[in-house]
Amino acid sequence: MGLIEEIQAYVPGCEQEARDQEQMLQFMVRHGDYLERTNLVAHMSTSVWTVNHTRTKTLMAYHNIYDSWSWLGGHADGCADLRSVALRELQEETGVTSGRLVDNSILSLETLTVNGHVKRGVYVPCHLHLNVTFLAEADEGEAVRANEDENQAVRWLTFEEALIMPTEPWMVENVYRKLIERSVR
Repeated sequence: MGLIEEIQAYVPGCEQEARDQEQMLQFMVRHGDYLERTNLVAHMSTSVWTVNHTRTKTLMAYHNIYDSWSWLGGHADGCADLRSVALRELQEETGVTSGRLVDNSILSLETLTVNGHVKRGVYVPCHLHLNVTFLAEADEGEAVRANEDENQAVRWLTFEEALIMPTEPWMVENVYRKLIERSVR
């Protein structure tokens, strides 16, 4: 099953996901370069909501661009296998190698706004991330490290901390709260 078909088959868990799913599919059908960040309007990204084995904490990074505690993830950069991209991003951003997807299913969908910013000396205009999220578990005892290109710190946060430490209210209320509820089922 291709990425478009997989997103079509996803059953949204809330109105936000239903609307974002519709937006993603319309964009993907109309723009063959949806996997590439050279599409300056929107492109695919993936996130990995990483929890410990007891599902009481999540691994988050203090993200440089967003200036906030944030989940982990990144750009598809041409790769339709978003699961492998999510696991690669987990390792690149945190140093964690024990992370494994809980299963192959999509945990959530969201369209995310990205403000204009400078990355590696080049201005990146405002755009959208058409984001697919997966659930992973990792060993909380494994050493973590920040990736200075992307984040200032990495640490395991309790679910309560994950709802109060990020400085992006929309992400807390519409994404992180949803992911916490889905990861403890």
